[in-house]
Amino acid sequence: MATLYFHIPFCRGICTYCDFYKVGAVALLPRVVEVMHHEMEERATMLHSRHITSIYFGGGTPSLLSARDIEGLINHARELFDCTAVTEITLEANPDDLTAEYVAALTSTSVNRLSLGIQSFDDRVLRFMNRRHTAAEAEDAVRRLRAAGYDNISIDVIFGVAGFGDTLTDTLRRATALDVEHISAYHLTVEERTKLGLLVRKGEYTPIADEESEAEYLAVHKAFTAAGYEHYEISNFAKAGRRAQHNSAYWTGVEYLGIGPGAHSFMGEERCWCTSTAKQYAEGEMVFESEALTERDHMNEYVMTSLRRAEGIDLEYVEQRFGITERRRIEVAAREWIAAGVAEMRASSLAIRAERFLVSDAVIESLFA
Repeated sequence: MATLYFHIPFCRGICTYCDFYKVGAVALLPRVVEVMHHEMEERATMLHSRHITSIYFGGGTPSLLSARDIEGLINHARELFDCTAVTEITLEANPDDLTAEYVAALTSTSVNRLSLGIQSFDDRVLRFMNRRHTAAEAEDAVRRLRAAGYDNISIDVIFGVAGFGDTLTDTLRRATALDVEHISAYHLTVEERTKLGLLVRKGEYTPIADEESEAEYLAVHKAFTAAGYEHYEISNFAKAGRRAQHNSAYWTGVEYLGIGPGAHSFMGEERCWCTSTAKQYAEGEMVFESEALTERDHMNEYVMTSLRRAEGIDLEYVEQRFGITERRRIEVAAREWIAAGVAEMRASSLAIRAERFLVSDAVIESLFA
């Protein structure tokens, strides 16, 4: 099985913190969509399996696509792949794009899951992030989707924002009050090639201290789990049976084909990505780079993705796939984290405690081959 990803790298405004590949030249979008159809045809055979289990429109801002373009790409995928097992088709959307007219048009497509980039319910924070919507508009967008019949909605929130006092408590309260099926919570990260990175270099923004980050992460964990959400991955919370199928596939080593400028693909033994700019891509110039994965790469990727999830590392799988020596190495290296109360053994699995996921990078690095 495999999954399919469409990358729409266009934004009407660039968020302060965003380091994903994106451009503001929205006029290129129609031509890029045309080329995406051609790319999908040319690269369909790259997957070992033509059985697709989920489709995801990410970006950028996929809600800049018309309903016709969305359904056109989905229908073309159905011609090229076996999509009979697809039960989740996700569209990332900005709240301000979800007007009554756009939502009505979306109901004519096969999209059955919406992922909204809300980020905060404080308008001052939203302005700092250069988001185009207000908190009230975000809440209205969710209600509009509900009224249209959508029963699988995810929202994103960001914590770890310095300089605005305690805005997180209200954001968590209003996020849980929306009663959506899925919530992703991300710590604000300073990336060098962003406006936020520039503000830090100029001394105009100071990131919060590690201790405060941990306290906010624990507050996020407690608020959402108390509201009935399962903390199933470092940044993700879901109601029962509502885990993100597409993202879960990434974390469990399922192959995926990425279509569009800047999109990444994974074909088991190889990873590749499109390095074309949106302009080059619109002109039909598709350039790719790739890397072959070694056995050590596979081992380390399994450690990394497994320790991000509630299930953790399956030590029996490690022994079967990589050998008893690797299993024993991991068990020895994990002892200090278990003693510190960060990780725990559960039968034949090793997992990080959900409330300590924030330090997962350090744990993961210590267990790498």
